[in-house]
Amino acid sequence: MDYFALLNEPRRPWLEPEALKAKFLALAAEAHPDKQREAGETEKRKANRHYAELNTAYHCLTEPKLRVLHLLELELGAKPGEVQQIPTALADLFAEVAAVCRSTDQFLAEKNQVTSPLLQVQLFERAQEWVERLRALQTRLTRLYDRLVEELKSLDAVWTSKSQSAERTALLNRLEELYRLFGYFNRWNSQIQERIVQLSL
Repeated sequence: MDYFALLNEPRRPWLEPEALKAKFLALAAEAHPDKQREAGETEKRKANRHYAELNTAYHCLTEPKLRVLHLLELELGAKPGEVQQIPTALADLFAEVAAVCRSTDQFLAEKNQVTSPLLQVQLFERAQEWVERLRALQTRLTRLYDRLVEELKSLDAVWTSKSQSAERTALLNRLEELYRLFGYFNRWNSQIQERIVQLSL
């Protein structure tokens, strides 16, 4: 299914979040199943399915990684292959994220074994230091993620003018790279956030 078409949006790498939200809310209000109270069961099921599809489409097109993936699937006719190798430019950052997460896990294991109230207070203070380290790393990831979003906007600015096959292929290749980069940043941010939550308990 073409989620761009479902939400009456052009196929492109970037969509303005507020405009997309306004369009979705209007379409969702129009298609809401409550408007089908007097309809038969078939129409009600159809309305529920359409409403669910609108929600799925909105969720997909709101998230840059999912939107780029969907655009690539529509343009290429297939899902991009998964590449397991971390890009060289991100290798150091990946190593740092992995090391901090590993050290945090060791601290959490130590913290979970302590039963003495006095030691728990001391470990709480250390936990706050770990939270600060993780948040600093999260801030760096957010800055890099924001740069990817800016690049996505730049690619969107030339999207319609790059209709020649060689230019379009180069653009699609870069979008595929961005899709993978968004994936790395989403995964790393989730891992960090999960540990921040565990440290706060």
